[in-house]
Order: sequence, then C-alpha cells, then structure tokens
Amino acid sequence: TTFSLLTHLLLLLPPLTLSLLHPPQPAPAHVPMLVPHTPTPLTRSRFSAQAQLDFTTHCNSSCFHRGEQDEQLTDKLAFETLYADGSRTLTTVDVEGEEEFDARLFAHPSPRRGPRGKPRHKRVRRQIYGADGRFNIQGDNFLLDYPFSTAVRISTGCTGVLVSQQHVLTAAHCVHDGKDYVKGARKLRVGFLIPPSINGTKADLTSAKKPLVRWVRVKRTRVPKGWIQGPQDVSMDFDYALLELRWPHRRPFMRLSVAPSSDDLAGKRIHFSGFDSDRPGELVYRFCPVEEESSDLIYQHCDARPGASGSGVYGRVWDNSLERWERKVIGIFSGHQWLEIDGENRDYNVAVRITPLKFAQICYWVHGNRLDCVQE
Repeated sequence: TTFSLLTHLLLLLPPLTLSLLHPPQPAPAHVPMLVPHTPTPLTRSRFSAQAQLDFTTHCNSSCFHRGEQDEQLTDKLAFETLYADGSRTLTTVDVEGEEEFDARLFAHPSPRRGPRGKPRHKRVRRQIYGADGRFNIQGDNFLLDYPFSTAVRISTGCTGVLVSQQHVLTAAHCVHDGKDYVKGARKLRVGFLIPPSINGTKADLTSAKKPLVRWVRVKRTRVPKGWIQGPQDVSMDFDYALLELRWPHRRPFMRLSVAPSSDDLAGKRIHFSGFDSDRPGELVYRFCPVEEESSDLIYQHCDARPGASGSGVYGRVWDNSLERWERKVIGIFSGHQWLEIDGENRDYNVAVRITPLKFAQICYWVHGNRLDCVQE
C-alpha cells in the first residue's frame, strides 16, 4: 500500500488537536548516573553466530512481573565494546547514589490485566494482525523528511534509528545471538537511503524506482551484558545495541527519552519505520496503540515482519521546556512474544522500553560523559 499525498501530510503535521488540550504533566523521570570502571580487555570475537532476525520468546507471570535485585541490574548494565578490528573490552559500572536506587528507577505503568500462569495453548504465530496496516514510504520529499529520514539499514538485515550525529540504535540480536557476535558483525555497516532522483535519474521516472543505499562502516559496537549473559526469555529486556559510525552523518536524528506510560503519549500510540523483509528495498511505516506494558517491554500489535527488528519505536512526548509535543525514541522494536494473560496465551509484537537505567547507559555510550546524561 502506498501513502497518498494527503496521508503523508497528515503524518507530518503536528497533532494540533492534542496540543490544544491540557498537556500531561507526569513527574520527571529520575535518571540515575552510571559510573563506568576501566575497560577490561577480552579475547577477540570468533564471529561464529548466525543472525536470527525472526526473534520470538515466551513470558508468563513470573517474568512479566519480574523484579531485579540491585546487584543483578548493575551486572546487566555492564557492557561489551566491539571494535572494527575484532578486539573487545568489558566495562563494568556502578550506579551512583545507591540510596536512591529504588522502585522509581524502574517506575513503569502496571499492566492493565494481570497474567496468570497456566499451560500455554499452541497458536499460529502472527506478525500481521488482521488487515495489513503498514505503508510504504516513497518519494524524495518523504524519504528525506523527518522522521522517516532517521531510519537506516543494518548490514546484517535489520533496521536502526539515528540517535546522534554518529550513533545508531538497533536490536542486540541483529549483531549478537547472546553467546557470540554474528558473522556479519565483523564488517558491520549502516545503510542510508538515497532517493533515485538524487542519483541523477529524472524526477518523472523515480516513482517506479527504489532508493539506493549508501553504506558507512561501523567503528564501535556496544552491547549490554544483560543481553549476553541471560537466556532468551530474560534477555529480551536488554535487546538493544548502539553502533558508532566511522564518520558523522548530516541527517536529522531523533532524541531519546525515558519511555513514559502510554497514557502520557499523544494518542497513546507508538510509531516506527523499518525495512521489513517481505518488502525488499522499501521503507515501511506503521503506528498502533500500546496494548500492554511491563517494566521493560511495550506490547502492541503494530504489523511487522523480520527486518524491522531494531527500528526506533517513537511516540509524541510532551516536552515541558519547549511546551509542545516532540517525537522521541522510547523503545527499540525487538520481535514477537507469547504472553500468558488470564490463562490465555496471547501473541504480541514487542519493543524494549527505554527505562531510566537504560537511558543512562545508552546516553553514556553516545556522549562518553555521564554528566551530560540527564532526562532531556
């Protein structure tokens, strides 16, 4: 399905009706400060894993309501750094102000329905729910317009989102399977779409042509230890990675935010654009309401296919300093999860939510200076 011009314009217009309403005034998220230790050298990666883009997990009441001990979270917030030459380091961290390390750090909305642990019933897994609600983004004006211009391709077959002039946020499983880096991570690259007309073709011939891709090498990759050390059903909470490009890009990027409750998102909706595998060469946009929320995951039925993994999930968040709704990345699209709720096994597409601790960690990766990492 191709967007009409009118639909495109509606997408790019600010939510005027929502902004005229009394904006939400949620309490500002308490963002802890990560104190990194000196990196420890590790053996070089073997790059032995195969990228599994179709990522699926299961969750029952115990994992849905899982709480973490302070020391466990500190361990999981340690991170590996992979360099372009294959060398690796491990950086452990402390959380500054442990007396403040309480429930506020994982303060997230409670689920609307409490899951109960009962035997799962086999069901056909779906990633498209009902009528396909995805839209191809076509035409120079839209591919290069914010927010679509923030979506980039990852050479292992995934999607990423530009979060600074030199950094791309994506899913960890696109570069690491939990045990080792995937083969394609050895020479990881990020692809920027170049519309056909910019490549010298005539404007009236571009509608049938697909955009080309300009690839840029990645010089450093960071993955949280919470992804590397845990079994799949636990580590989906840490399914994110940050890629640092060899050279800065010149495109607009989308800022990060601690994920608020869906009640504090404009329209209670999330949005993301990615490179779904069933639509090769096309950037695909979708939006949908949030249906469930746990401390670390956002459950929804946005239509998606493998290849969209790693897309930046964003919502319109009220910015008190600017006094307007702003698009901000609040999660990373991960994959699919079976969730037991009220004794029924329900299937969802799932995004990893950016919690205060994850915000502090990713922000440190981007800035290299923990003092810059306060909620923006």
